[in-house]
This record gives sequence, C-alpha cells and structure tokens, in this order.
Amino acid sequence: MTIIPVALGERSYDVRIEGGLLARAGELLAPIAGKRAMTIVADANVAPHLATLGRSLEAAGIAHHDVVLPAGEGSKSWATLERLTDRLLELGTERGDHVVALGGGVIGDLVGFATAILKRGCGFVQIPTTLLSQVDSSVGGKTGINARAGKNLIGAFHQPRLVLIDPDVLDTLPARQVRAGYAEVVKYGLIDDADFFAWCEANGAALLAGDRDARTHAIAHSVAAKARIVGEDEFETTGRRALLNLGHTFGHALEAEAGFSDRLLHGEAVAAGCALAFGFSAATGLCPREDSERVAAHWRASGLPDGLAAAGIDAPAAKLVEHMRHDKKMAAGTLPFLLARGIGQTYLDRTVDLGKVEAFLAESR
Repeated sequence: MTIIPVALGERSYDVRIEGGLLARAGELLAPIAGKRAMTIVADANVAPHLATLGRSLEAAGIAHHDVVLPAGEGSKSWATLERLTDRLLELGTERGDHVVALGGGVIGDLVGFATAILKRGCGFVQIPTTLLSQVDSSVGGKTGINARAGKNLIGAFHQPRLVLIDPDVLDTLPARQVRAGYAEVVKYGLIDDADFFAWCEANGAALLAGDRDARTHAIAHSVAAKARIVGEDEFETTGRRALLNLGHTFGHALEAEAGFSDRLLHGEAVAAGCALAFGFSAATGLCPREDSERVAAHWRASGLPDGLAAAGIDAPAAKLVEHMRHDKKMAAGTLPFLLARGIGQTYLDRTVDLGKVEAFLAESR
C-alpha cells in the first residue's frame, strides 16, 4: 500500500492507494466509525462497487445505510443537496459521524459540501471511483455545487478524514471517463514537472489501455503533487494552490457553454483549457510555440480535445469571455489566469486583459 500524507495540522489525513483496497475498506474504516452506522452516498453508476464496499463494512462489523443519487453533473445542485441533507438528518447523522462518498468528483464534491454544512460540520471519507477524482478532486477539501451562473460557485473548504483509492475500480470505467481523468494527470506535469509530462508522453497510451502499473504510478505521483501544494496553501491564499487550476479558467467557460453536461466532461474541458492556456501564452510571446504544439499533440494522441473545435464549442468569443466573468476567482474586476513560460513552468498572472483573451479565442475559432 502507498500512503501519502496530506499535512494540514489538526486537519491532516492520509491517502491510501492499493489495488483491491475497496474490498478491505471496512477494516480501515472501523476505527473511524466506532460503534456508529456509516452512510454511504453513491451514484447510480457504481452499484457493483457499492455492493463490494457494503460487504466489506459488514465483515468489519459496521452497520451502514446506502443513499444512491443520480449520476452526472446535474446532481451538483441545490435540489440534490437538499435531498441529501434531509436524508442524512432522517438517518440521525451526528456531528461525530462520517459519511462515505463513493463515486466520482460529483459525489465527492456534493457529499463534502453536505457534511460541511450539516449540523455545522460532520466528517466524511472519500472513496473515489474515477481516475479524475482519484488524482484530483478527492484530495484537498474543495467541495461544492454549481449555480446557474457557473461551476462550483457555492461551496466550502472541508477536508476528508481519509481517502481510499483502489486503482482496480478503474477497470469498470468507460474509456471516455478514463481519458477525461488522464487530463488531470497530465496537468501536474504541465504545472511544474516537465519530467512527469515526458513520462506521460511515454506511458500515457499504456495507462489509457489499462496498464495497472502505469495507472498506479500516475495516481500516486499526482496525489503526492497535489498533497504537497495543498499543504503549502490549503485555502488558496498565497497563489500556490491556484496553480492547480491550470486549464480551468478556459475550461469552465467551455463547460458553461456546454451546459455542464455530458456533452463535454470536466476532464475534456480541462484538456482543451490547458491547450488554450498554452496557446494564449505562445500567442503573447510568453511560451515557446513548440511547447504549445507539444501539449496539443499529446492531447490529440490521448483522444482528448486540443481546443475549441475539438471540444465541440462554436460560441462567439465574447460569450465565452462573459462566462469567465462569472468565475469564482474574479476579484476587483480582474480574473487571474494560469499561463506558462513553457512545459512545467506555469505561473499566475493577475494582469491579463480580457480583451486580448477574447481576440485570441476569436482567432482560435
């Protein structure tokens, strides 16, 4: 088992990574559950994993309740949040209890936010079942739901008590979902680890094809990278954690245009967003054009979108920029952008002219 600590003082926790871990989760959750029942919240797509986890809890002597919610980004809503919190209250959830989030990023974000606000805060455990949630959203404590104005605009920082990652559950994941999660893996190389990006170029195809060693290495490397950054800047106050948003400012605008639907998955939007961030950096002379082209080429080789057209977005540039104006990172009328001086050289720029962004997007169309 690989154990990666997320060092946050009294809010510290471990991320445990091992094949077959889901079937042994009960023994790891028993000390957390005590003599209390645990509630597992899952989406409709993970029924086999829910059964496995349930058997593991029962073998460890832990009673449990199951709450199954609709799959998809639409569940990150006020309506589903209300339904979930009402159900948790009906089940008698106490402040000292821990709710288990079993599923992808939608379930993790939703359960994390629900437990952050339920009785002013109770505990939760992340058991992510998608590559994207394993390498990104399950670690770091960002929780929330979407609003009409944009993605993740209502939420809270609420750290889990424990994260359990079983790479074997990815064997049941559709190939498109694996590719979407892979975008977040590559992102860590683009941020500050050019050697890891080169590893992705050499090993990405094997990872996507199901190679267990490649997947486990990528997950552990990504989690360690995120844990290090979150440990340095838990609440995104110094700018260090903001680096994890590479591709997201462009990507969230694309998601908003796609109606936060399966038309464009989050990871697909991140890939296109990273390509646009590097493209804009190259167009403004910040980044060598060959680095921008190398990034786009890897997305294409991985079956991911490398820009607006590949992402199926044909909206006017002005409309995409308007989506950006609703970004939660907007401050004093200025939107910070993650730009790059090269692969592995991402930095935060708070002086970007949105007019130049609009002109670049218009040209990109």
